[in-house]
Amino acid sequence: MAYTLKLHREVEKQLERIPKKPRERVVEAMRSLREEPRPHGCQHLQGELFRVRVGECRIGYAVFDDEVVVVVCGVARRTEKTYRNLEKLLDRALRELLS
Repeated sequence: MAYTLKLHREVEKQLERIPKKPRERVVEAMRSLREEPRPHGCQHLQGELFRVRVGECRIGYAVFDDEVVVVVCGVARRTEKTYRNLEKLLDRALRELLS
């Protein structure tokens, strides 16, 4: 069963900051989340939140199985502050799901 993929409005801006080659890999990884929302190598963060690593970038996303929706909350290069505010990521996902 294919999931619906939704992007938080800030994700497009975040993608623009990533160089072209890695960005293409990130976009392909996001698309693949429709078919496999919990791919091999993904990491469960908390609640519905997961992250998947694509090179030096991380895709933060939430999986809502009842609604069959994957919401991408953020894309960033891995730094110390990438995972500091998980509650904010979850809040973004829930707002996007309800919109």
